[in-house]
Amino acid sequence: MDASVLDASVQFALAGAHAARNAYSSAGPELAMKGRHVTRPGSRAWGASVRRAPRAPACVLLFGLVAHSAAVYAQAQTSRRGDDAVRPINPETEPRPEWRAVRASGPISIDATLVEPAWKEAEPITRFVQSEPHTGHPPTERSEVRILYDDRSLYVGAMLHDSDIRRLMYAGAEQDFDAMDGDLFSLMLDPFLDRRSGFVFSIDPSGAVRDMHVFDDGRRTNLAWDGVVHVKTAVTDSAWIVELAVPFTTLRFDPRRSERPWGLNIVRRIRRKNESVYWAPLERRHRVIRVSRAGTLAGLEGIRQGRNLTVKPFVLAAQESGSLRAADGTEARLDAGVDLKYGLTPGLTLDLTYRTDFSQVEVDQERVNLTRFPLFFPEQREFFLENAGIFAFEEVTGENFRSRASARDFTLFHSRRLGLTSDGRPIPMLGGGKVAGRLGHYDVGVLHMRADAAYGKPAEGFSMARVRANLAENVDVGAMLIDRRASSDPETYSQSYGVDANARLFDRLYINSYYAGSAAPESAADGTAAWLSLGWRDRFWDVSAMAKRVGAHFEPTVGFVRRRALRNFYGTFGLHPRPSVSWLQELNPYVEVDYLTDLRSVLESRTVNLGFAALFLDGGTLTLEYGDRFERLTEAFRVFPGVTIPPGAYAFRDATAGYQIGRGHRVTGDVQLAAGEFFDGTRRSVGFGTLWRPRYNLFVELSLDHNDVDLPEGSFTADAMAGRVRYAFSPNLFGSAYMQYNKQTEQLVSSLRVTLFHAPLSNVFLVYTERRDMAERGVLERLLTFKVTKLLAF
Repeated sequence: MDASVLDASVQFALAGAHAARNAYSSAGPELAMKGRHVTRPGSRAWGASVRRAPRAPACVLLFGLVAHSAAVYAQAQTSRRGDDAVRPINPETEPRPEWRAVRASGPISIDATLVEPAWKEAEPITRFVQSEPHTGHPPTERSEVRILYDDRSLYVGAMLHDSDIRRLMYAGAEQDFDAMDGDLFSLMLDPFLDRRSGFVFSIDPSGAVRDMHVFDDGRRTNLAWDGVVHVKTAVTDSAWIVELAVPFTTLRFDPRRSERPWGLNIVRRIRRKNESVYWAPLERRHRVIRVSRAGTLAGLEGIRQGRNLTVKPFVLAAQESGSLRAADGTEARLDAGVDLKYGLTPGLTLDLTYRTDFSQVEVDQERVNLTRFPLFFPEQREFFLENAGIFAFEEVTGENFRSRASARDFTLFHSRRLGLTSDGRPIPMLGGGKVAGRLGHYDVGVLHMRADAAYGKPAEGFSMARVRANLAENVDVGAMLIDRRASSDPETYSQSYGVDANARLFDRLYINSYYAGSAAPESAADGTAAWLSLGWRDRFWDVSAMAKRVGAHFEPTVGFVRRRALRNFYGTFGLHPRPSVSWLQELNPYVEVDYLTDLRSVLESRTVNLGFAALFLDGGTLTLEYGDRFERLTEAFRVFPGVTIPPGAYAFRDATAGYQIGRGHRVTGDVQLAAGEFFDGTRRSVGFGTLWRPRYNLFVELSLDHNDVDLPEGSFTADAMAGRVRYAFSPNLFGSAYMQYNKQTEQLVSSLRVTLFHAPLSNVFLVYTERRDMAERGVLERLLTFKVTKLLAF
């Protein structure tokens, strides 16, 4: 960049920042959350404009931030281009690497020694590239990865050198650990080479495994997917070693096309340095789940999947008590059931379940809700999470860019509506089945479940069908149909349907859309919803816009809708400059506007956020946000027991500051502070979460969400606090204790769990759960469960 252009950009930024500072100073204390005005129904001002403090300073401040960020970006680019000593590669233009697997010349023993002659016959992969903190640069530690195979398995041996092995970070010795909490080695495989779906296996230095199934090029992931793998790790005085065997029966591929390569990527994370290195280089905003950016693995010849038939029976003994569980005192029960999985084709799987049980699933996390709308709680049950990406019909977003889209606002199929009451009580599931997977260029899924009668509700059947056509590498269109019907009265039913289309063009432009409807006997006509989202995300720009309409009577009874009878418009604009400062990775100033009206175009809610984020070299993140909000209440809002906000038009402002500590420390966590107006009062909140790792196998977590609200209608504090201790006796035996309290609902929930993996995908669970009503001093539910499962493979 020409020096005169750079100088002009810098001067432009300084002028903008100077103007913003002067404007803010001249506004004086009026900006300190003054100018609030409330109107009530019946007053002369009802429906009129709400008086506000001047907005000009915020706009000028944004002008200064944008200009300054542009100048920083220009300066950083000039600095980097002028540095001939170190010229990093550009991961977005770098060709995708290729590798060839070697057939093992003898048997491989999974013992983390890598001493078999076959390992010495395979050339190692040694060229890796940083994704963060210094994108495009060589890694700071050497890694050697070798790949072998035989008729039954794919083998990976990794020697991960470390100049300070004593500072190795463990994410947790239990299965499906948090991959961001420690050092790890990950392998991504795309056996169909469709550049859209794949399997990821992440290994912790303790030998724990986190596996997942990836759909839609990383837009959807299924962490609950479990595959049979064999892993051993070892730590020496200068490296840690991974030896991994992935049986071909664990994966899905077409053995008739064994000459076709697989997609492959490999990542190593060095947590204390906040360093992630990839074999197929990726930009900082991407992760290993970006299947389309993987390299290729050739040479896998003469392999086959086998029969792909597994049967998993279970037996359990349980004792239940409490007002929500047993009607008369304590109830004991013995039960048994079975799950069956069969590979119909290389890409299509049949799952059958009889007397499905989910008693080992963890309790939901308690949260404070100070909005007028319901909270979304995610699915945690294994049967429904398997192939969940195929059945997903929801508001999706591109990877790592700001958007209003979220499954917490809408999903046409929310499997928690099957087998659970609205307050989380389990309904007995008699059984069911599903067929899901890939059929040529189509993703298909069919599911049927039967629920028994419970809590005054009749027995029901749930049926759904989903198809998605992959028209190109990153373009798909699909449809879904759902039917919910009472077993005793087939005329009592509800149905939902929808079509959707998604595309990613030029690897940066995201287009997502859907049209959905619902129907039931004697239902109103306006039972539809439609949504369109556009987004652009590259190394510097982050821009998106969204429009949505939800009818007043749109009711997908097997889905989730947070808010109805609305028109919603959203837009955001942000930048991601990377200044040439040694301790800073990236800056992110942004502005976003969320505008909601009713179906007559009368304003109901408006939010304008002006924000700024900074990503530091160690992975720490600072966020600052100023919000300008408007809410129109057409009916009284019970915000807290005994406190109700009357109808009216409310304008209020608040500010938030937060900091996330980099995860490369023994003690990590985050803190968030917020203060400002809340409807016609004030609100101050503090939230924090912390993780302490005194040992590689011991984790202590604490969290708090404290809200101090002062309203003319009453003052209150709403708190949710939780503590968890996790201990791994070995990679196959774990224990955890969890306690949480929600002052808003006045409930105390405690849970104790012991899990033993006695064989691959075979478990023993001992779970104790208790929920208490602290206001009435009574036990709502108490459950003690002992459950054993065993996977039988044929």
